[in-house]
Amino acid sequence: MKLLAKFNLILLVIFGVGGFLICQLASSFLIRNARREVTGQAELMAASTQAVRDYTDEDLKPLLEQNPRHRVRFLAETVPFYAATTTFNKLRKSYPDYSYKEATLNPTNPEDRASDWEADVIHELSDHPDQKTKVGERETPSGQALFLARPIKVGAGCLECHSLAATAPHAMLAVYGSANGFGWKPNEIVGAQIISVPMSVPIAIANQAFRGLLVALILTMLAAILALDAGVYWLVIRPLKVVSESGDRISRGDKDVPPLVVSGKDEIASVTESFHRMQVSLAKALAMLKED
Repeated sequence: MKLLAKFNLILLVIFGVGGFLICQLASSFLIRNARREVTGQAELMAASTQAVRDYTDEDLKPLLEQNPRHRVRFLAETVPFYAATTTFNKLRKSYPDYSYKEATLNPTNPEDRASDWEADVIHELSDHPDQKTKVGERETPSGQALFLARPIKVGAGCLECHSLAATAPHAMLAVYGSANGFGWKPNEIVGAQIISVPMSVPIAIANQAFRGLLVALILTMLAAILALDAGVYWLVIRPLKVVSESGDRISRGDKDVPPLVVSGKDEIASVTESFHRMQVSLAKALAMLKED
């Protein structure tokens, strides 16, 4: 195997290992960055829904309860959950892959009943009451999604409607009945606010950036190998070939081999200078033999 081929093999191994490590680190970084971006979106939406809930509970509900119709007809607009869900559903017209649900284990409205995976999230939050937020991933019909869940803890306002059916507002019982949504206890975690955000777009952007990085690394590696090959050829291999060809001619008895030109002070120049001294010494020795 020639020197240049050996040199290229070493470079390929070095660049290959380095490129593999860089790709692994870059891929991990890009995926983490995409996940942080999605988590940030989910946290922003969670804060928005909580703001809607607080506004409804603190400002709208007292006004709506003064409406005489509230005594004979249940006004869902007084429920913070209803306001948050309705607002988010309007948002979903522009972002259909996003979802928000206040999933509950024992809801008044059957539509709010937690699915199996949502129930698992609620149980985990209930088992770890100090956990304020749970972030996870799951597969959806539209692809991978990240979900952010926050516990729904029973407060004084919740007990007005969900403690006992006998004390619940008659207007609410007329709409939902008395079979579900009761028996809640103070500070009990009965559900979770769950926001799901699709990861397809950020992951696609991360993959595109990774492919661009991979192409750039390959092109850089090829350019570096070509540049190094050119440097090795002109600085090492070409001078050595001149020395080798001169030595080959001398070994065949050629007396007209021109003296080598020594330039520089590197190792190749030292080899050339040593060969030149050997060539001069050999010429002198041959001349002395002829004289004898």
